[in-house]
Amino acid sequence: MSDAFEVKICCMGAGYVGGPTMAVIAKMCPKVRVCVVDLNQKQIDAWNTDNLPIYEPGLLDVVKSSRGRNLFFSTDIDAEIIKADIIFISVNTPTKTQGIGAGRAANIKNCELCARKIAEVSTTDKIVVEKSTVPVRTAEAIRRVMKCNDKGLKFQVLSNPEFLAEGTAISDLTAPDRVLIGGSQTPEGLAAAEFLAAVYARWIPRERILTTNLWSSECSKLVANAFLAQRVSSINSISALCEATGADVSEISRAVGMDARIGQRFLSASVGFGGSCFQKDILNLVYLCETYGLTECADYWNQVILMNNYQKKRFSEKMVAKMFNTVTGKKVSILGYAFKADTGDVRETPSMFVVRDLFAEGAKIHVYDPQVTRDDMWSEMQYTCGISPANTPKLDENVITSENALAACEGSHAIAVLTEWDEFKTLDYEKIYASMSKPAFIFDGRNILDHDKLREIGFEVHAIGKP
Repeated sequence: MSDAFEVKICCMGAGYVGGPTMAVIAKMCPKVRVCVVDLNQKQIDAWNTDNLPIYEPGLLDVVKSSRGRNLFFSTDIDAEIIKADIIFISVNTPTKTQGIGAGRAANIKNCELCARKIAEVSTTDKIVVEKSTVPVRTAEAIRRVMKCNDKGLKFQVLSNPEFLAEGTAISDLTAPDRVLIGGSQTPEGLAAAEFLAAVYARWIPRERILTTNLWSSECSKLVANAFLAQRVSSINSISALCEATGADVSEISRAVGMDARIGQRFLSASVGFGGSCFQKDILNLVYLCETYGLTECADYWNQVILMNNYQKKRFSEKMVAKMFNTVTGKKVSILGYAFKADTGDVRETPSMFVVRDLFAEGAKIHVYDPQVTRDDMWSEMQYTCGISPANTPKLDENVITSENALAACEGSHAIAVLTEWDEFKTLDYEKIYASMSKPAFIFDGRNILDHDKLREIGFEVHAIGKP
């Protein structure tokens, strides 16, 4: 059966990038065999069921359309590496927590381990593709590791960064703005880049497939996320000014966004950005600038992170201040824990920091999110904030997860909307208001609610950048 396939792909890493990317490639390229491999048996088992390990709209249908036909999930890493023509490295590259560059530099240990495994078990030449977000010049490190193989094999290393947004990943993959492929500017490197481009060209117009040198490709991903995050922090800085002066940040966003040179995307003020990419990639960019002695450049991009931290802290402090400078013993309802709608991802979610701050103030917190599990909530809080039920007394009893929004809000003193789920726009707020302690507060961290209507009901409403 395998001989019927024109190209065989192995993807090392079955997470948020590897799984959806490979599923779409398999769906769009029926003559390409795709296998996603991972050391985590539980993760692979979940990919082979209808209860996928990640939530992404439309993903299950895409997986089911190809699974067992030309899309496979396996823990037999060695066998799949041997079969493959192209091997994608799509593993986690977290920010270092200790050592040189701690708190800023990316840890590429997992990428190096993949490179060593590929060199160890391969029996034929391979094209190896960086899919993980990595520092500039990581491809060179991968190339050097694999060049040391004692079998005389040749490996061409390409950079093919992902530009996915969680919640719209399937449409981003099926109709991308661009596909970027970076390779060595040698005949062999250019041929490898063209081989990969031909896979994407099976469904993506060739003019949207860009080829560059390796370093430009690696740097482009960091810069793209830095620019997007910069826009979020820019409008959030203006939201603070609006609250101080009486201006309306939504009106300013609309006026500014109508300028064709600026555009309307990423100009919605909020409690702050989260997710696995923005902060990590900016910190990586900061570290690169520091490494090359570009101190002013590093300081410039680091300010994007500082502004985001300020916005999250400002939101928590405003909640306490408006509730008579104390939330001790008060029930506070948190609607939304994922870092954005249409995902269950909680990495660097602003909700986590608000919950942490309110817990420290003595609040009794009830959290509802349609896609986030309690285990995921604790796991991220432990990883990012160092807080868990095991090391923090009363955390487990004072942070409750509710099965629905009404249960989370019943009897509360305040509601904070922190994820822009559509269901929060249409809740029965009259019923919720009737059950709450008075005065009843709503803090809209996403500016998605009808504030005038809520005030008519009786709520005291506070929003981002609103008078």
